[in-house]
Amino acid sequence: MQLSSFHTLPVAEVEKFLYSCCGSHHWVSGVMAHFPFTSEKVLIHQAEKCWYEVCGQEDWLEAFTQHPKIGDVESLTKKFAATQHLAGREQAGVNEASREVIEALAAANQAYESRFGFIFIVFATGKSASEMLRLLQDRLKNSRDEEIHIAMGEQHKITVLRLKKLLPDADWNWLPVSQITTHVLDTSSGSPARDLSIRLQHQNKKQLWETFCQGVTNADGRIADLLPPSRVLPPGIYQIVFETGAYFAAHRTKGFYPEVLIQFEVPDAQHYHVPLLLNPFGYSTYRGS
Repeated sequence: MQLSSFHTLPVAEVEKFLYSCCGSHHWVSGVMAHFPFTSEKVLIHQAEKCWYEVCGQEDWLEAFTQHPKIGDVESLTKKFAATQHLAGREQAGVNEASREVIEALAAANQAYESRFGFIFIVFATGKSASEMLRLLQDRLKNSRDEEIHIAMGEQHKITVLRLKKLLPDADWNWLPVSQITTHVLDTSSGSPARDLSIRLQHQNKKQLWETFCQGVTNADGRIADLLPPSRVLPPGIYQIVFETGAYFAAHRTKGFYPEVLIQFEVPDAQHYHVPLLLNPFGYSTYRGS
């Protein structure tokens, strides 16, 4: 379906489709205020503007409740029955979820809901069961306020993906990737640093650093989807925290730096790539492309 065909649908049906993309009534009514949309860019812009500038915590929590709860072993086993195709260059079978990982995911899901009062929201596309588990365990360490803002960002990634699926015949080539990306290379082994946790932070009103995006590097050592597509950060100073101590400990290597913190300035809407060249006793960084 293209946007022109979407415009011919009854309003009630359009609202139903939008609600399936993001389960917040306030969000749907805000987006519908601009219907019909003059282009896909306008649709994405209004979807983002309404979510970040019009909706609030109550609306975000409403949308979270519309996701299916995955908290038992049986449902998780079905979800990750065969994720080998996500791994790209990995050997066959490496990415199949083990019983141990499935049980740990189920327990972590329950712990997450008990701690924060809402289910774990994550943009799961392209992530294996082990990556999901690592993310879940990392995010359990956050404050509730941090988690709400991380989860609302993950929800918007899901929303954009569902809008694209809603209009599969539209041209989405214009849609940019995350404004902030990173790539970590372990120079001691000459390979990408896989499964390294990172946090993207900004300063809150009290001038304290606060996490609002979180991720784990993939098999290529990259995180390409920290922010939702087209989301532009307000100009300011940001920092990425690389959890290097945990990474080297997992590889049974003694490292010197428990964390690496890289601060950088985002003055405009350009794409900013923040690579890290890492070894147990040193690191370097630069602005990449």
